[in-house]
Amino acid sequence: MYGVRLTECLLQSGYDVHLVISNAGWRVLKEELDWPAGNREAVIEEKFGGIGGKVYYHPIADIGASIASGSYLVEGMIIMPCSMGTLSSVAHGTSDNLMARAADVMLKEGRTLVLVPRETPLHAIHLENMLKLSNLGVKIIPAMPAFYYQPQSLDDIVNFLVGKVLDSLRIEHQLYKRWGD
Repeated sequence: MYGVRLTECLLQSGYDVHLVISNAGWRVLKEELDWPAGNREAVIEEKFGGIGGKVYYHPIADIGASIASGSYLVEGMIIMPCSMGTLSSVAHGTSDNLMARAADVMLKEGRTLVLVPRETPLHAIHLENMLKLSNLGVKIIPAMPAFYYQPQSLDDIVNFLVGKVLDSLRIEHQLYKRWGD
């Protein structure tokens, strides 16, 4: 839900989105949102086509994709949600798939990288990897909703977290009521 809503918001705001979904991510989409995982490019077009900006789907194994190169200019990268396996891969620079390679490019080029881990509980290795990445300038935004705005639905909770991610990139939105509003 998080990544889907984020993609919708970015497209609605006129941004072009380069989308990479891991095989585990496709499984989560199937289990949580009942998305078919067969013809992935057709599914992406069906779900996001015509919303606003353009969506470019890159298979996870396509390490030759545009976003795998530092010479390809992008404003930033968000991994939402981010598994602890992907977080570890980014923290250790393994670059063994497109998602990890693109994140590595963000680090080496000094561009904004945001990771949204949603797993819990966390053990010491998870926390050490997050600290390592935070020390490198990566923004870590755990999937932890606030309740001061009194959410009334699951959509409210998802919108809050997506809004916090958009805030980290200074992208305007009206997804949640801010403290003091």
